[in-house]
Amino acid sequence: MSTCELTRAPGAGGAGQLCVYLAAAAGAGKTIAMLDEGQRRRALGTDVVIAVIEDHDRPLTRVHAAGLEIVPRRASEYHGTTFEEMDLEAVLRRNPGVALADELAHANVPGAGPNAKRWQDVLDLLDAGVDVITTVNIQHLESVADTVEQITQVRVRERVPDWVVRRAGQIEFVDAPPGQLRHRLLQGEIYPAGQVSQALTHFFRAGNLTALRELALRFLADEPAADFARHLARLRSRARGDAAERMLLGVTPAPGAEAMVRRAARMAARIEADLEVAHVATHDAGRLGRDDGLARLRQVAADVGATWHDLDADNLASALVEYAKHEQVTQIVVGSSQRGRWQELIGGDSVTGQVSRLAARAGIDVHIMALREAGLRLG
Repeated sequence: MSTCELTRAPGAGGAGQLCVYLAAAAGAGKTIAMLDEGQRRRALGTDVVIAVIEDHDRPLTRVHAAGLEIVPRRASEYHGTTFEEMDLEAVLRRNPGVALADELAHANVPGAGPNAKRWQDVLDLLDAGVDVITTVNIQHLESVADTVEQITQVRVRERVPDWVVRRAGQIEFVDAPPGQLRHRLLQGEIYPAGQVSQALTHFFRAGNLTALRELALRFLADEPAADFARHLARLRSRARGDAAERMLLGVTPAPGAEAMVRRAARMAARIEADLEVAHVATHDAGRLGRDDGLARLRQVAADVGATWHDLDADNLASALVEYAKHEQVTQIVVGSSQRGRWQELIGGDSVTGQVSRLAARAGIDVHIMALREAGLRLG
């Protein structure tokens, strides 16, 4: 981890300098990085205090804070509950060389001090000539928060203006791969046990963490404002089910199915849609016996850039449409019915007909692909 090089000489006067430890998500280690920098500066003789730290009862965080002077917080009552916030006036009276102020985007309890937001407290410290080292997650930046809400479906309540972070003389990225963050979450190092399951399936989904990491890196690279805005717009577009096209192709390992995958890939490319290929294994279908047809289909799907899914259900048509609804698929592609073995398996009606009716009720478009090779069919 790089250090925060605050170059202003002690007693030089003027505004304080700001250093920010930025992370893609909670659990990356930004608070510990801030504390370690405080310890390093203390060892060099700098007057360092902890203005405020959010340790969330994590023993490891307390270990890294050991030995650093802590300015006591101010207790305030709000709606019958007592909260403790950073005591800005006490920190100003203490007048340290460096103040460590965790969670820059934090919203103060009403009435706890002169400011509504911690970032405003930090600005007051800087104006008083105190150097400040702070932390923030990328989702709390004002320009990013709305996009993060759309891609994660999690409300971002606390926000900080971009210009406040940009004011920093140095921004250090505390990086942690998505897999490592999810592992820490499972180990109880980020949230209490009761919140882990929901976090894993919502904010801490691997795709979300990857997108957040990319946003942080683009912000750090000081990407031109127009380019950064376009990237945010693309993320928002992909997050909206009504704006981003997603195509689902249902297949069976019948002769000619490989050609069906390739044709669906060309259709998807023309409308800039993501293509997913799904094979539904029913109990009856499993007794028919299959050769290596599925393996070949999976390979073809990978070759054209499609995502493969194996679904297990009693009813093929229902499984396809239910999956499409859950995953915000906008278009389903099926082969034209030959009223063959699939009809006998599910009884009375073709899979194609069932898919068409169920998808229509769900508002999903259906494309029936004409068969060009003998034996190619979905139902």
